[in-house]
Amino acid sequence: MTLADGILAGRVAAVTGASSGIGLATARRLHDLGASVTTFARRREAMEAGLGSERRASDTLRIEPLDVTDARAAAGALAAFERLDVLVAAAGVNLPDRRLEQLTPEAWDTLLGANLTGVFNVVSPALPALRAARGLVIVVGSVSGAWPDRSGPGYQAAKAGVLAFVRGSQLEEFEAGTGVRFTLLAPGVVDTPLLDRRPRPPSAEDRAAALRPEDVAEVCAFLAALPPSVAVPELTLLPAALQVLGRSA
Repeated sequence: MTLADGILAGRVAAVTGASSGIGLATARRLHDLGASVTTFARRREAMEAGLGSERRASDTLRIEPLDVTDARAAAGALAAFERLDVLVAAAGVNLPDRRLEQLTPEAWDTLLGANLTGVFNVVSPALPALRAARGLVIVVGSVSGAWPDRSGPGYQAAKAGVLAFVRGSQLEEFEAGTGVRFTLLAPGVVDTPLLDRRPRPPSAEDRAAALRPEDVAEVCAFLAALPPSVAVPELTLLPAALQVLGRSA
């Protein structure tokens, strides 16, 4: 898939989780294709380093620290947009001690807070700006939201909740006639820092066969470039040499 340079010129985009992994790669790609991008994550320094000095010098890039689990801060940050063509919710977390027998109430709250409630915290205040632009929300879920794997029941519950949230939101916005579209993008194994948090990190061979963050970012860019008349409700993206549906571990 090759997208033309400047294809997203004039579009306004916001990306959460933009300090590393999928969020950072997506922010780079949207900006490089011409969009005006605001990046959100907890670590400003990591965003600055990852985005690079050339992009930072552009007047079409803003870097804003934000913890998506802070509902008040998220509301203030997202409500500031007058129009928003694309919102990519890519912030997420997992824990090494993820087995059911290891989960504590605090760990459960952490997993649902970052992976599920954090999505609501940014989507809800962004709705007026999305409606003004007949925009697109891309929520980065996980194949584990529909197919069991070893990512842990807490993480899987959060990602299943995200799937249900996106489906419900799609229906409401369609029935309201706002033109806002939602896509649940469900990648399989992606070579991001989250893999380092596994109880047993994957082998070098498996890691080499995993998706790259840039693969997922390219799909996000493709979705963002589609005309408003096109809706892609759900899209699963797997590393062909490593996973198939039904065997996602």
